[in-house]
Amino acid sequence: MTSLPIPNPGAELDFLSLGALVHRLDPGVIPFRTAASFDVHVSGGEYNCAANLASCFGLKTGVATAMVDNGIGELISRQVRAMGVRPFYKPFEHDGVRGPNMATVYSDRGQGVRPPVVFYNRANEAGAMLKPGDFDWKAIFAGGCRWFHSGGIFAALSETTSELVVEGMKAAGEAGAIRSFDLNYRAKLWDSIGGLAQGQKMIAQIAEHVDVLIGNEEDLQKGLGVKGPDVENKDDSKLNTDNFFNMIDAAVKKFPNIKAVATTLREVHSTNRHSWSAVLWYDGKQYVAPTAKLDVIDRIGGGDGFASGLVYGLLNGRTPEQSLRLGWAHGALLTTFPGDVSRASLAEVEAFAKGGSARVQR
Repeated sequence: MTSLPIPNPGAELDFLSLGALVHRLDPGVIPFRTAASFDVHVSGGEYNCAANLASCFGLKTGVATAMVDNGIGELISRQVRAMGVRPFYKPFEHDGVRGPNMATVYSDRGQGVRPPVVFYNRANEAGAMLKPGDFDWKAIFAGGCRWFHSGGIFAALSETTSELVVEGMKAAGEAGAIRSFDLNYRAKLWDSIGGLAQGQKMIAQIAEHVDVLIGNEEDLQKGLGVKGPDVENKDDSKLNTDNFFNMIDAAVKKFPNIKAVATTLREVHSTNRHSWSAVLWYDGKQYVAPTAKLDVIDRIGGGDGFASGLVYGLLNGRTPEQSLRLGWAHGALLTTFPGDVSRASLAEVEAFAKGGSARVQR
């Protein structure tokens, strides 16, 4: 394994993420329009990875993010601590009426032929106000950091958040950390700050400093501007790996610093029945995980679960194939729990990655 120089254990932080924390209101299988109650899940794509790696995999993780001094902020910060994630907060003072706010995600789970419905309130969001200079990276990285991670949703929140991601990536590189980025291209977010052209411009600036890229063929096309097949073609199987691997050469040619690219593959048969696989391109070689049939309770966070297991495997010295299997297994298990972060144990992940079954454990 020569492609990624894995930092040795012993750093103060195994993993640090940069992103926005949100709270997700979840009425279960009841549509929001008729809901009378809901569960609250603390989430955020970047934070989810830090929480998974701390809770399930036992790594020392942190999150750099915005925090508001009101009851919602306190609820979120309590959960961050409960998951074992070390916070590095940029504080914001709430005015008692309008904000700044911690963003809200509304998401029911759907059922059968009825898909989940997700919508947001990110108005006056503190996370979108983050900018270069808000974090003392030298102090954060002073004790060492092995892996740094951010994502495309956070980068698209405002004109300054993508600039902050670039700043963080540069600082992480200087500190000797591996740097990963989950493309997670969302057209609606980029439309609010300049559209596709602006999104590709900012993501390109980020990608220049990335070692590991997470993203499917649509993310690669729209986020990186890499030419590929028609991503809207309904005739193509979502489990077809050819489209993904055919685009990697173009992506790596455009960004030769990228050493690994990975994504999940999901065929949705119904809200609760999915076919699930994953692929990894690493050091010029292709790896494909098995295809599992999933009985899904809550699909939100499965991709972050995959990324978490992959990162753990690579940091733990596993082979690329083993790391892919750990990511695939953890992402699959995460869909069997309510909420966005892991409730799995490392033993469960290892067993499923090796071909475990759902037979009763006695």
